[in-house]
Amino acid sequence: MLSYDDFIKVHGVLLASSGIPLKLYPLLFRKLAEQTFDGGQHFQIEPMEDGTQRRLLFTSDYLAKESDLFLVDHAWTFRLADAYKQLQEVPGLAERMAALMCLDADLSHTVEVGDTGGAEDDPKLSAEEIVAREVIKVTEGGDASRWLELDDLGIDDHMLSSLDLPHKFPNLLATSLCGNNLKNVENLVKEITQLNNLRALWLNNNPILENDDGRLEDAILQGCLRLEIFNSRFTPHYGEWALGYCGEIYNKDSPECVYHGDHPLLSIDSLDLSDRSISNLLNKAFSPAEMPSLSHLNIRGNPLDHNTASDLLKLLKQFSCLRSLEVDIPGPLGENAFRIFEELPYLAVLNGVSTSRIYESGKSVLGSMLRPRIPEWKAGEPIPDRITDAMWLYLMTYRLADEEKIDETSVMYVMDELGSSLRHSDEPNFRVSPFLYMPRGELESAMSYSIFWPIDDIQKNNECTRDFLLGIGEDKQRLARLTAWFHTPRNYFVKEYERCREWLQSITFTSPLQASPLTSSLYCTNGIALRVYTDIPHVDEFLSRPEFVITSDAKDAHIIWTSMQVDEEVKKAAGLNDQQYINQFPFEACLVMKHHLAETVQK
Repeated sequence: MLSYDDFIKVHGVLLASSGIPLKLYPLLFRKLAEQTFDGGQHFQIEPMEDGTQRRLLFTSDYLAKESDLFLVDHAWTFRLADAYKQLQEVPGLAERMAALMCLDADLSHTVEVGDTGGAEDDPKLSAEEIVAREVIKVTEGGDASRWLELDDLGIDDHMLSSLDLPHKFPNLLATSLCGNNLKNVENLVKEITQLNNLRALWLNNNPILENDDGRLEDAILQGCLRLEIFNSRFTPHYGEWALGYCGEIYNKDSPECVYHGDHPLLSIDSLDLSDRSISNLLNKAFSPAEMPSLSHLNIRGNPLDHNTASDLLKLLKQFSCLRSLEVDIPGPLGENAFRIFEELPYLAVLNGVSTSRIYESGKSVLGSMLRPRIPEWKAGEPIPDRITDAMWLYLMTYRLADEEKIDETSVMYVMDELGSSLRHSDEPNFRVSPFLYMPRGELESAMSYSIFWPIDDIQKNNECTRDFLLGIGEDKQRLARLTAWFHTPRNYFVKEYERCREWLQSITFTSPLQASPLTSSLYCTNGIALRVYTDIPHVDEFLSRPEFVITSDAKDAHIIWTSMQVDEEVKKAAGLNDQQYINQFPFEACLVMKHHLAETVQK
């Protein structure tokens, strides 16, 4: 067991690079030596977004800035090439990762007591049996005949015709045919366009959509003039029914308005219109007269390209109860949050962040205002496949190095359930750093952990967050890099591309004058050895000829023999000159250093 002084000596470089406050070194040593994992006494993991995410809450009364630190175990450490094999072979690993990454919802689903389900949920029923049952309900005058779900029943084109839906259900408002085997466009259009009252149609996961270029939707819309939702997208005909569906007024149990009056949307106070392919929000049904109580609105993921930002802001300003808004930024309402606040001064929350906090940060766009990426998978998809698709949201990396070289293959790891529940914030209250603990002072005894500590005062029930891109600002394309975890609006990339293109077009490139090369000899005839500066161990060890001598001062060397790329900036910083011989040819960096690729293309 190391003493504290030995601990500092062995881990000095790691401690310095980790950013852990100096005053916490003794506490870190004690917790590592005693293997103290006391995070569970102060934090609680809470499910979010219907179980698709988790967050970490502080449950103690108070935690002062830089007053404590906590150990986080690494639940999974691996090399990328070994990931899938480990998930298949290591007992319990796949199950733990699936739970940690919220990928097991369909595997752990159980029916609640008292929920007996309906006959339509019985997988033994065929499409013909479901239709026959619904026909009986039609004769009884039930609403079920106006909403028909025929998903994953193996319905092909012939069976669809034989079901004779238009004649059996002439007043059908919504039908879902997802996951079947429909292939023939003409046959489908013929059957569906006879449903004159149809408001919503879902055909997802049918072969007919695989090579569709929009003609199917156009053909259906020409025959179904009242269709408002097609495959979860709003059609140009959308109106009161589509808004009512998204406002949870209309559903399978209540496909028609139960509020008798001219304003069926009066009760809506929260409306989620995200990812509905809406191009035009200026709609008769979308108005404060129809939805006077609307307080929360989500319009993320819609192009809204038929409206100007001014028109949209003018429309939203009329909703006097609107206090919470979710919208892509940059996006249809402009490039920053402050313009939205100017036009909608009564907003209290924008993209889940309080307006006061945004003002305090001084940032017009916060990463925490972006929509998080939620893992998706198909029913029946193997757990290892789900994990390898979703793990990039949780992976962190480090490299091992010794005095001679650095490991070229990164070690990847996933923090345990506690650490993985720390969500991103541009203004985090915790910092996390990996740490390699060597209890015997040797790399062979190393154990990897992550350490996290408060960088702000923490109150009870505060969410604990970290910065996924610590130290990376917008000068290094921070918002673009956050795309790994969030849905950065497409408009951001369009504007950045246009800005870059304008900059490139403003530059005039001229070929540098090529001076005739001068031939000179470095060989010293007076018997003085040539001084060589190198950072390559083999050169340092084996260059033993008497004509050369190693020097530690690059400025004093005749020859620079280095593994690092020497460009003009490096030469200037190191005080090198053109008379020194360097083991690289001019502009070699543009060919061998990938971070110079853009410069290579431009020049």
